[in-house]
Amino acid sequence: MIEAIEPLDQDIMEAAQARLDNLTKPQGSLGYLEEVAKQLAGIRRTTDLRLRKKAILVMAADHGVVEEGVSAYPQEVTPQMVYNFVSGGAAINVLARHVGAKIILVDMGVAFDLESSPQLVDLKIDYGTQNMTKGPTMTLEQAVLSLERGIMVVEKHAKDSGIDILGTGDMGIGNTTASSAVITAFTGLPVEAVTGKGTGIDNETLEHKIASIKKALLLNKPNPNDPIDVLAKVGGFEIGGLAGSMLAAASLRIPVVIDGLISSAAALIAYRLQPLVKDYMFAGHQSVEIGQTAVLEELGKRTFLDLGMRLGEGTGAALAMNLLEASSRIITEMATFSEANVSEAITESKVES
Repeated sequence: MIEAIEPLDQDIMEAAQARLDNLTKPQGSLGYLEEVAKQLAGIRRTTDLRLRKKAILVMAADHGVVEEGVSAYPQEVTPQMVYNFVSGGAAINVLARHVGAKIILVDMGVAFDLESSPQLVDLKIDYGTQNMTKGPTMTLEQAVLSLERGIMVVEKHAKDSGIDILGTGDMGIGNTTASSAVITAFTGLPVEAVTGKGTGIDNETLEHKIASIKKALLLNKPNPNDPIDVLAKVGGFEIGGLAGSMLAAASLRIPVVIDGLISSAAALIAYRLQPLVKDYMFAGHQSVEIGQTAVLEELGKRTFLDLGMRLGEGTGAALAMNLLEASSRIITEMATFSEANVSEAITESKVES
């Protein structure tokens, strides 16, 4: 899978730039939307960029570190929210309907037996991870399995119904703790610099959360040069699954819109496994969670939106899909000067415009 990921098609990107420069507007006047259209062309190997089949992958799992009291909510909220996704009542359901995206909901490791549903894919690896403050969160075999199951989900849905663009989302009490630990392990930044309040904990609980991450890193000593080791020692099943989904999407030339902190931690794992994968990614929004910024800087990504959001679920990715689709429509549907019989003299004032 990793070897199947190729660099973006530079010839197609040059063709896309040439078309963008000849559309009925001053060159570059649509700013980042033009950069996005060019990147989409390189990913999909075509300038026909209609994004008809949108999907948002929401992966759910629990985290043993909640035993340490690092969250404002009990673990029982994870299955309750999964049922809310199934019934269509969560924020991501609303926003997915708004942008016309299908939700692919996956149980990667919820610590409860969930009722079977056609809207829920059961790929449970275990009943949540282990407590990272007492040892590794999972075995190396489970870490690999989480990546493989993320790959499998995307491959199956791409084959069965097609995916033109994929957004990533998450659900799992305690997952901001695991994500901050993953980001610290890779970047070497102070735990305080990448750890936020998650579900809305108070300052005292935040200090305890930071201390728990420090304890876990000191105990487990994840190797920053071995992404699977980092995942196994301080990660989560849904984090590994999302990382695998990003690798699969890149191998299939599907653009990926990453959401907030948890998706960003997964993106960092995918990137450390195969650096080329970053060229297939777009950052949906700027999360309030401070750890996301470190990942975006390493990946060299700018965000589409900054709305003060920190919900997760793929909500930021869903909203950004509207702008990605707008970008694709510009290069696909907008007329060139020759097509519209408009004088190209307008391009002479492109600097002033």
